[in-house]
Amino acid sequence: MPRAALPPFECRYTGSLLAGVDEVGRGPLIGAVVTAAVILDPERPIAGLADSKKLSEKRRNALYDDILKHASAWSIGRCEAREIDKLNIYQATMLAMERAVSGLAIAPEYVLVDGNRCPKWHWPSEPVIKGDSRVEAISAASIIAKVTRDREMEALEARFPGFGLAQHKGYPTPVHMEALRRLGATPEHRRSFRPVQEVIDEVGLYQGSVLPEPETLQYRTDLFEDTD
Repeated sequence: MPRAALPPFECRYTGSLLAGVDEVGRGPLIGAVVTAAVILDPERPIAGLADSKKLSEKRRNALYDDILKHASAWSIGRCEAREIDKLNIYQATMLAMERAVSGLAIAPEYVLVDGNRCPKWHWPSEPVIKGDSRVEAISAASIIAKVTRDREMEALEARFPGFGLAQHKGYPTPVHMEALRRLGATPEHRRSFRPVQEVIDEVGLYQGSVLPEPETLQYRTDLFEDTD
C-alpha cells in the first residue's frame, strides 16, 4: 500500500532570508559527502523545483543553472573521504552542512534542513521530513548538491578509469564492487566503509596510474581550500 503524501510544510518563519539545506553522498563508497545551502529570491521565482532524485539529468542541469543565476545566495559544503573516515559519515554530513550555511554570502535568518535533525549550530532552524519535495529552498539545495557531486564522480572516473563512477556515482553497485575487487581501492575511497575495508584486506590499494583532474571541472569544489 503506497504511503500517504505528507501535507504541505508550514514554516514558522515568514521572512525572506530562509536557507534550505540538503546533502548528497552518504551512501557511496568513494568521494566527498556534498551539501548545499540556498536562499531563494522571492522576486525571482524558479519554476519546476523538485526533489533532485525525481528529475532527469537534463532537467537537473537546467535548474542548476537557473538556481545559480536567480537565487539570492548559494553555497557548497563538503567533507572529503579522509574526513569521513576520521569523523564517521553522520558527523561528516553535519559538518558539511554547517560549512555550506557558513559559506552563504548572505546570512540566513532561518534554516530548513532535509531530514529529521539539524546540526548543532547557532542558526534558528528545524528539520523537514522529505523536505526536498516539500520546500523549494531545500529542493534547490538538493539539485545543487547532486549536480555538483555527479560532476565530481565524472571527473574521478577520468582520473581512475575502469570503476564506472560516472554511471553509478560511487554507490556499491555490482559494477563498482567488481571493479574494486579487480583494481583495488583508490585514495578517494572511504576506508572506514566495510566493503572498502574488505577490499583493502583482500586485494590492496589501487596500483594504476592516476590521471590529472580534467580541465572541464571549472567550478571551485572546496570553499575552504585557502584555509588551514
